[in-house]
Amino acid sequence: MLTIIKLIVSAGLIYLVNEIVVTRSRPVIGSLIASLPLVSLITFFWIYFDLKGTPEEQVAKLSAHSSGVFWFVIPSLPMFLIFPALLKRGLSFWSSLGICCVITMILYAATAALLKRFGVSL
Repeated sequence: MLTIIKLIVSAGLIYLVNEIVVTRSRPVIGSLIASLPLVSLITFFWIYFDLKGTPEEQVAKLSAHSSGVFWFVIPSLPMFLIFPALLKRGLSFWSSLGICCVITMILYAATAALLKRFGVSL
């Protein structure tokens, strides 16, 4: 039952943003909602309720997840500037999306390597 609730809430957020942007023609409001760390917060709840073990183990896992999210948000940010720039230059949706995914994967790998070099483990 919990899995169904997770799916409904998670899918509901995506649907809400889509409805606000497409149906209501409010891209700024949709962008604001999408930019909120709602997915991370919901994930925190799901992890917390699914975790078994001592409170210390739960804290360690949630803390590690939160830190990982922080470090991987940074290399994903350029995508939100590159994607519209590519679209404005006339590239198709799929080409722009593919290029952004490749760039983001490269930035993820570079971030992980850089963090490892400075002793930050993810």
